[in-house]
Amino acid sequence: MNTAATRDLRLYELVLENGCSASPFVWRTRFALAHKGLAFQSVPLGFTEIPQAFGGRFKTVPVIADGEEMLSESWDIAAYLDRAFPAQPQLFSGPAEFAMVKLFDAWLHDAILRRLFRIYALDIHNAARPQDRAYFRRSREQWLKGVTLEDFTADRAGRLPEMRQAFDPLRTQLASYPFLGGAVPNYADYMALGALQWIASVSTLPLLAADDAVLRQWLERGLDLYGGAGRDARMKPLFE
Repeated sequence: MNTAATRDLRLYELVLENGCSASPFVWRTRFALAHKGLAFQSVPLGFTEIPQAFGGRFKTVPVIADGEEMLSESWDIAAYLDRAFPAQPQLFSGPAEFAMVKLFDAWLHDAILRRLFRIYALDIHNAARPQDRAYFRRSREQWLKGVTLEDFTADRAGRLPEMRQAFDPLRTQLASYPFLGGAVPNYADYMALGALQWIASVSTLPLLAADDAVLRQWLERGLDLYGGAGRDARMKPLFE
């Protein structure tokens, strides 16, 4: 029987022109794998390669392969990792924590990720591999009902104050605890770190104020986890 150390784990992830991993959902999966101490082989894909890579079975990444087993969606992957590797550190202490972190994810999507896209959509396009940019523009501008990426992000600097304020619930928690999970990080930390890693991979406009000490200290702690699993010299500055 294969042990965790000998399992053939592959993580299919979205990458940019410079090779950076560029998805908030991939990044939370990267942190989840690090939390469980699981080594994996990275399989980088551009936007236009994803459908072909899986014969139409999966349309988005992350996708994880454990031998012949393959699945997508970051939440399904997280739950699978706890089931498949019960001897490794658990991502969730039980159903109650799983449910509460799911609630946090709903807030994160509505209050943070959706607003970040409004600011950084054009940066994502420009950072993508050249062969992916036409697809990204066409598909996203269809979602935007014909609004160009340039027009969609034209007022982005003016949106920064409101965007920064949206992080206040995190600051409140982190003023009392080193991590969102309390004394130690949990999947809520990995989701929030993943959102910031997504922006750091593409940003041409620093997201956070220079004096945002609470988020800066938490981010530094988070990037240092698991031997610096979140560190990547190609990332752009998140603070002014």
